[in-house]
Amino acid sequence: MADKLSKQPENVPGPWYVDTSCALCRMCLEEAPNLITYNRDETAVHFFKEPETPEEIDAARRAMEVCPTLAIGNDG
Repeated sequence: MADKLSKQPENVPGPWYVDTSCALCRMCLEEAPNLITYNRDETAVHFFKEPETPEEIDAARRAMEVCPTLAIGNDG
């Protein structure tokens, strides 16, 4: 389960986030490329956009489901 106290600092404000346990497997990037991206030095990923549409929410949920380290969270 993602740790809301260990969120990547680059996450945009909102309920969806990636925490620091991310292993950079890229699976979330494949599921939600319009929401999640690498940070500047490519050592972590973060939500650069909160999901708004039903399609984006589904993509964020799929990204959370495929994350092997459970680094994606939703406080909403």
